[in-house]
Amino acid sequence: MHAIVVREWGEPEVMKLEAWPDPKPGPGQVLVRVEAAGVNPVEAYIRSGAYARKPSLPWVPGTDAAGQVLACGEGVSRFRAGDRVYAFGAHSGAYAEQLVAAEGQLRPLPDDISYDQGAALGVPYATAHYALFARGRAVKGEWVLVHGASGAVGLAAVQLARGFGLRVIGTAGSEAGLAAVKEAGAEHVIDHRGAVEAERLLGLTDGRGVDLVVEMLANVNLDRDLQALAPKGRVLVVGSRGRVEIDPRALMGRDADIRGLSLANASADELAGIHAALGAGLAGGTLRPRIAEALPLAQAAQAHGAVMRNGKVGKIVLRTR
Repeated sequence: MHAIVVREWGEPEVMKLEAWPDPKPGPGQVLVRVEAAGVNPVEAYIRSGAYARKPSLPWVPGTDAAGQVLACGEGVSRFRAGDRVYAFGAHSGAYAEQLVAAEGQLRPLPDDISYDQGAALGVPYATAHYALFARGRAVKGEWVLVHGASGAVGLAAVQLARGFGLRVIGTAGSEAGLAAVKEAGAEHVIDHRGAVEAERLLGLTDGRGVDLVVEMLANVNLDRDLQALAPKGRVLVVGSRGRVEIDPRALMGRDADIRGLSLANASADELAGIHAALGAGLAGGTLRPRIAEALPLAQAAQAHGAVMRNGKVGKIVLRTR
């Protein structure tokens, strides 16, 4: 088979399409023919050498994919050859024509969900669910601000929040992004090319403020987020690209919280629950990943450039054919 291989840390061009040994499933593992692989910012950070935890080289990037089961190892009972599946984690990298994953790292992919959409589920939708429910403890009827809602995680958060019964305000930085956020279910959309002032958010919530903020760029927005919180509000920091100064009084007067999160901290039981919920949302039609761009596997370098650019609407994926 062919795979994208990293043999040294550096710029996107260090990723090369190479012949690579076919993976083989061991006990409890499943071999999957990859049709599409999801591209996540964390993979770009690892490839650059800037990430705290780095795999050994050579390395095949990627954890999210969708495709068909080719073979099952001993003890696998939930899948058989030909099943459509999506992967959220793998023993071998997803930027490849085949991968091996543990049985518990796979879920069925409904027939009406494309392989591109299946590859968009793992990190983005699980992160959004983990933020809203495990870390945010969302309650039906609460107001949630998704700050940076037009990217893959942001659109997932909007869809999950609306499906659960939250009232959603979403921000984006382009007309296409604003339209996508509205289509995903946001009650109000705000162009964040200008500052999103607390007064506006207070007005949209009848003076209460927002109960939850899903924040994709905390180094820019966090201090203003705090000014717009309702009593006992929670800011969920999904992303940040630098340091930030805040006024702690904005937390003290509201009994409010700033909660960081990383999907890597979710337990196996939490991940199983998250993906069971995602499966229900896919079956019920409330979850529909949006694809920003689908590129051939050989263009992994271009995909890493695209995933790190602002303004994309939805998910970047790589197709193997």
